[in-house]
Amino acid sequence: MSAPLRPRPAAQLGPAAPRDSAVTGTPTSRLLTVGVVGAGRVGAVLGAALAAAGHRVVAVAGDSGTSRARLALLLPEVPRRQVTAVARAAADLLLIAVPDDALAAVVADLVDRGALHPGQVVAHTSGAHGLAVLAPAAAVGARPLALHPAMTFTGTPDDLPRLAGISYGVTAPADLRPLAARLVADLGGVPEWVAEGDRPLYHAALAHGANHLVTLVNEATDRLRDAGVARPEKVLAPLLRAALENALRLGDDALTGPVSRGDAGTVERHLARLAATAPESVPAYLALARRTADRAIAAGRLRPVDAQPLLGVLAGTSREVAA
Repeated sequence: MSAPLRPRPAAQLGPAAPRDSAVTGTPTSRLLTVGVVGAGRVGAVLGAALAAAGHRVVAVAGDSGTSRARLALLLPEVPRRQVTAVARAAADLLLIAVPDDALAAVVADLVDRGALHPGQVVAHTSGAHGLAVLAPAAAVGARPLALHPAMTFTGTPDDLPRLAGISYGVTAPADLRPLAARLVADLGGVPEWVAEGDRPLYHAALAHGANHLVTLVNEATDRLRDAGVARPEKVLAPLLRAALENALRLGDDALTGPVSRGDAGTVERHLARLAATAPESVPAYLALARRTADRAIAAGRLRPVDAQPLLGVLAGTSREVAA
């Protein structure tokens, strides 16, 4: 278990002034009065990180048993309130950390109930959404901010050290950028400015890389078990760590394996055995093998003439799967 959180005073950016000239109603001091709506893995952890940075987290909304247990670990002294009460208590910053598809309804309900006020910064943590989803809040004078941490969360104190140095996908009006950058710095991160229209692509890239990586690793683990390997994680760990580090450092030059060599016979045997043992894995293997071949050819790792037998195997199996 991690050590208990202790709020630490945040360093001043410069001489204090009573109000921020760029953001009406937001104090220039780092010490903000914050409310958090959504005590899921992200909301509870970011709330704890803001408290540790010296901000006043005054209320949080989260009613499930899991949320209560998470808050007992991460924000034990912060009172739980209903969503509307949290929004009204959040004098400076309201952080909304709810699922993507629920976000618009939460914002609309807060506006309908008159829970938001002019000058209040209303930030959400969704990667898929930008500022448009906060338009109803902006219409009543709140300041909209999209603040997405590019990190996977467990919802435990162990997440807090992982925040150091991570990127945040930030979309903000120009006059709110200084405050957004300051909040990210308080969280120990680095802002990555994402245009409104690019939010879906930004989020798709992260989901493709992180979420599908989990699926891919678990697929490999299951197939190793099918092959009689008692501890597949022990076999995979050094291989996958090296592959990830090489891919991040070298790009497509890190590619190895039968597809990059054009070993059509090996890939054909893979597909035959997968079809017999775990047919549900065949479509994913095919899709990734074809995309790997495309990238290997484009990077000059695989000559088009050498790729033809391999592409034939992949195309033939694709037709069989479709049939």
